[in-house]
Amino acid sequence: MSRDDPRFAAAAALRELNHAFVAHDPDEQLLATLTTRAAELTAKVQAAPQRDRLALMHASVEHDGFPSTTQLSGFADRAVVGPGNPTSIDMTARYEGGEVVATVVLRHAFEGAPGRAHGGIVAAAFDEVTGYVIGMLREPAYTGELTVRFEHPVPVHVPLEMRARLVGRERRKLFITAEATHDGARVASCRATYITVDPSVFAGAPDPR
Repeated sequence: MSRDDPRFAAAAALRELNHAFVAHDPDEQLLATLTTRAAELTAKVQAAPQRDRLALMHASVEHDGFPSTTQLSGFADRAVVGPGNPTSIDMTARYEGGEVVATVVLRHAFEGAPGRAHGGIVAAAFDEVTGYVIGMLREPAYTGELTVRFEHPVPVHVPLEMRARLVGRERRKLFITAEATHDGARVASCRATYITVDPSVFAGAPDPR
């Protein structure tokens, strides 16, 4: 998956704009310019062909037997860490032994109380990291339950390490735990239950549009 792809580059530029907007106080003239240009660009984007994520996901599953995260799969558009989604967070992940290890930076747009990450976005990050365990196992599954315990304020603008692993299973249920640390100190932990499904079901939810 190339981050040089024009779709990914556009999404990254929009993310930078989101964080800059939250972190700074433009004057009224600049705000008016932003409003006008955003409206113009929105109209042009809406006039482009509609992106059918459901069809892209079906094609990916049929080709690979398991959903991929390439730009053309549609999974790159996912809400929390999709590189093709301008509202996503900054996360990189790798497999290390039997664990998923991710580096996460929660920036200006995800601040809750001053200097602290919003709890909901931390939970969303955990949902993604535990979901990567599903990818490692190559067993498509939906989140059945996810519980987050906050042990200290979760800081913003600094690298957080998240680690997740499978700790058990029961029929279709997969049990996964994870924790987030900053400078070696644990700030939050998570317990998740996933329910395995057939790959064609995983990418086959009806489109509400």
